[in-house]
Amino acid sequence: MANNTGSKYAGKNVVITGGSSGIGLVTAQLLADEGARVLITGRNQSKLDTAREKIGSNAVAVLSDAASLTDIDKLAERVKAEFGTIDALFINAGITHFIPFESVTEEVYDELFTINTKGPYFTVQRLTPLLNAGSSVVFTTSIANAVGIPMLNAYGASKAALRSMTRSLARELLPKQIRVNAVSPGPIDTGIMEKSMPKEAAEQTKAQMSQQIPMLRFGDSIEVAKAAAFLAFDATYTTGAEIPVDGGGSQI
Repeated sequence: MANNTGSKYAGKNVVITGGSSGIGLVTAQLLADEGARVLITGRNQSKLDTAREKIGSNAVAVLSDAASLTDIDKLAERVKAEFGTIDALFINAGITHFIPFESVTEEVYDELFTINTKGPYFTVQRLTPLLNAGSSVVFTTSIANAVGIPMLNAYGASKAALRSMTRSLARELLPKQIRVNAVSPGPIDTGIMEKSMPKEAAEQTKAQMSQQIPMLRFGDSIEVAKAAAFLAFDATYTTGAEIPVDGGGSQI
């Protein structure tokens, strides 16, 4: 269990979807360690319990499926009950499928867009009434929305929709004094690749992808977490933007 060592975000309430592992968990830990109260969601109760224990007493873990509008409605009710209002919403829940274009099925396509695009859209819609003036929404997009990556075509399209949504909602939520931005990770070593393909194929793919990144390495989740925290709280004159955290992969 983590010990709170800072107070930079004391008094702040944050919701992180997909917060039981990877980038979401590391971001939750970063914010909680600096005093924020953090509510994380996930689809696996065991992983949620482990994550909540790891983060510490500032964490609340809620079983919630980003693909289910019923779950999203229930999440909004739970957030209101736990926090009343919130200061940041980090939309991080998402899935990846590494599949060649000719092998993508309708089921895979629908799953990607339901979880990566539809879920985020309605999560923001349902939680906007709970966002304080001066608060923010941060989406997790991807380098794949800016660069064509083999076997990530449908995934990249679902994340490109999120990039567009970032701009549209940034404009539409301005009257409520809510900023909307996105953090765009390149290859981040979260373990997700090993879960979506055989180990040998994952290692080969990671080696190939590293060679295509100007910095010649995968990123670490904490590097994305720091960018997300910056957008959530410190980037007070920034809205509609996307910060790449990709070793230069989409930029140079």
